[in-house]
Amino acid sequence: MQMRTQNNNFISQGLDNWTRGLQATALLLALLLTACGGQEAATTGTATEAATSGSDYPTRPIRVIVPFGPGGLADVTVRIAGEELNKSLGQPVIIENRPGAGGVAATSAMLNADADGYTLIVLTNGTTIAETQFTDLPYDITTDVRPVSALAWFDLVLMTNPESGLTSLQALLDYARSNPNGLRIATINPGSTQQLSAELFKSKAGINATVISYRSTPDVLGALIRKEVDLVIDAYTGLKGAIDGGQALPIAVTGAVRNPAMPDVPTVAEAGVPDYVVTGWNAIYARSGTPDDIVAKLNKALTEVTDLPEIQAMFLELGVEARASTPQEMQERFLADIFKWREVMKNANLAGQ
Repeated sequence: MQMRTQNNNFISQGLDNWTRGLQATALLLALLLTACGGQEAATTGTATEAATSGSDYPTRPIRVIVPFGPGGLADVTVRIAGEELNKSLGQPVIIENRPGAGGVAATSAMLNADADGYTLIVLTNGTTIAETQFTDLPYDITTDVRPVSALAWFDLVLMTNPESGLTSLQALLDYARSNPNGLRIATINPGSTQQLSAELFKSKAGINATVISYRSTPDVLGALIRKEVDLVIDAYTGLKGAIDGGQALPIAVTGAVRNPAMPDVPTVAEAGVPDYVVTGWNAIYARSGTPDDIVAKLNKALTEVTDLPEIQAMFLELGVEARASTPQEMQERFLADIFKWREVMKNANLAGQ
């Protein structure tokens, strides 16, 4: 009986020791698994940070979508800048033209890409007009994109036929005031910056005039040369040939200061219509969510490129000022232009779509 009791005690102690051994092993395994899991989480976190960090950006080509066809001002300026960005960033900058649909196709393509700085878009002052015109856009341009930097700034030119006798802005205003609704102003495309600039000119000058929209700048120039219209408002780039050839006479520019390409031509405000200023712009934008350090790197590169004397000279040939901005400055200008053109459309009874 005593022997059986001793055996039972021995078995019980063995079971206890075995149980404690299992518990210790389980605890050790749990600690090992926790450590491994933590290391994996740390590794994953590090990988995620590396994927979104701009420290090594860019490591592959950058695509810049242009919502216009080749040869336009937005396309030409970004191609000129892109050549220098290739050198500055150490990666190819590929320009992709996606014209049409009011910029919707181009913007949608950019927004469908990752927010990693490898797909950018050129937006313009016309983008702010589209935001005012269209109420059913498939995105919110004020929140779905973020500015990187301005690229180019330009004004418009008011031109007359040199044979018309309207050789100054004051002469034009006198004619308009003595012939109510007799002045005919030609611009491109309904809803364009040019058309709305004409409506703003009528309002600020206090005149009545008929604004006629044409499909293209050559059509506008043809109408002016044939004396079918009295005044053209358009960008300098498309008018330079007619100006140099003596077929069109610049009487004012719409910017806040004189255009260096035409230093003898006064601003509209100087020539008799105070508070009238229209300045167009092209800017580079990224998708919202693009890391700040990537935006900062792009902004720095664009600032360096637009400061280059050779870039300044090439842009000046187009009647354009090469000038970067901070993202905040561009955002403020973007929102201000939306408000400005909304008021112009309202006052001109031009309804949105």
